[in-house]
Amino acid sequence: MELFAKAKAVKLRSHLEKYLVADDDQETVRQSRNSSGKRARWFVELVQDKPDFIRLKSCHGKYLTATDIPFLLGMTGKKVLQTVPDNMDWKLHWEPIRDGFQIKLKTWCGKFLRANGGTPPWRNSITHDEPHTGATQKWILWDVEVVQVPESESESFMEYLSSVSSFSSVSDEVLEALSNDILASGPQSPIYVVSSKKSPRFSMVSTGSPKLSAKQQVNSNKYRTGMDLFLNAKAVRLRSHHDKYLLAEEDEESVTQDRNGSSKNARWIVEFVPGSENIIRLKSSYNRYLTASNQPFLLGMTGRKVIQTLPRRLDSSVEWEPIREGSHVKLKTRYGNFLRANGGLPPWRNSVTHDIPHRTATQGWVLWDVDIVEIQVNSPGSNHRPSFPPAIPHADSLDFESTSPSSVSGKSGNFSTQESSDSYVGSPPKSEGRTIYYHVADDGGEVDDEALEGYSFSFKGNGVDELTHKLKEETGLEDVVVCTRSPLNGKLFPLRLQLPPNNADMHVVVVPLASKVARDFAKQGINF
Repeated sequence: MELFAKAKAVKLRSHLEKYLVADDDQETVRQSRNSSGKRARWFVELVQDKPDFIRLKSCHGKYLTATDIPFLLGMTGKKVLQTVPDNMDWKLHWEPIRDGFQIKLKTWCGKFLRANGGTPPWRNSITHDEPHTGATQKWILWDVEVVQVPESESESFMEYLSSVSSFSSVSDEVLEALSNDILASGPQSPIYVVSSKKSPRFSMVSTGSPKLSAKQQVNSNKYRTGMDLFLNAKAVRLRSHHDKYLLAEEDEESVTQDRNGSSKNARWIVEFVPGSENIIRLKSSYNRYLTASNQPFLLGMTGRKVIQTLPRRLDSSVEWEPIREGSHVKLKTRYGNFLRANGGLPPWRNSVTHDIPHRTATQGWVLWDVDIVEIQVNSPGSNHRPSFPPAIPHADSLDFESTSPSSVSGKSGNFSTQESSDSYVGSPPKSEGRTIYYHVADDGGEVDDEALEGYSFSFKGNGVDELTHKLKEETGLEDVVVCTRSPLNGKLFPLRLQLPPNNADMHVVVVPLASKVARDFAKQGINF
């Protein structure tokens, strides 16, 4: 709910990297890759006397509604439409439920907003339903993007304020201040609305105007944010979800992942930023800082390079905010991205970028385990931390407030303490099994977005039969052929006998047995 309490308007992105949009017929809703238009923007309204529920209003002034009309006769899914009902009834209410980094939107009847895939008429459709198979569990997960309302749409925004005033307990003073400050001020005085857990009323937080201020402040963020993993550390190692360590390369510039945790290049000195309780810097064995650069890792892709630098003056590009996620930690940049350990095929394999995970398969890529390799020793009774050069604002950075979820734990995280030494330290054993990335092909063998890694799971078997059985469970399909693409001509061909050795990750395509491409295999005499 906290993702919506601070938002005036949002965009919802499905597992297919498509956005929930309101069609121009002012009735239907669907998924689209075009998120630039106002049709992908949904205004957020809190429900009076129901602090856990919201309404979502389209650019056409109509509400996202979970109807009881079947999407297809004989199927379980029900239509989701834009409507303006006579009464603000429960069909307009959505309960946001957090699931990791994403949310599910629960309807009045206990079902969930679902982004469908597959062949028409399901492709790009929106229903409310329950996931019945392992392959459709992700179809009800959504990423939430908070968006600003442009000044050019001030009229629509005033209508939004009017609707909020009608259906939630917001004082006239707050609404007046909100409309004046949001529509009349620039980015120097950002104001947002937050909802109290004890009351559905709003409170105002302003970072640039003295009109309204928060009455309560969080006393300390150091345990909520994951700073407790670093407070007593002089040097650490960071281990990714691949069981590989963050490594400073010998060129004194690039940063990669490697299984050799005993290398001195896997050791990072921890520095605390003066005046901040929840920001750190990490210095490599080459006396250079881990830096979130503005350089794209690959042109056209969202990830940006993480490198080693030694700036003349320390700016916010070398600052990282630890955020606890269970026993792991995420390292957030001042851009709002996270330090990410990439997998897959080259050039992504073993690379490190800062980015936001857009799909469920990559959610774990921003999680790190912290191994303390040297403890900071302070004199008894001394709470002073080492002093370091003051930071200056980074000219290219954006001042994001932390809105990422964190799991609070009274126990220490999953880290180990070792003596300070450059002597050999045994590397952790490799994880068992391999990661299988898969797509489901249509009747002609085509796959949407095959450039992406698709769905994934961990697989410990070695035989094609075992893998086929597992993929049947994952996809919910009865009869399938497991295929890979030829590196020579890109054509599909069935897998046979054993899988490649050494537990190497695999990318496969699941072909339904009833499809045209499977029939073509049979005509060509290809056994499967």
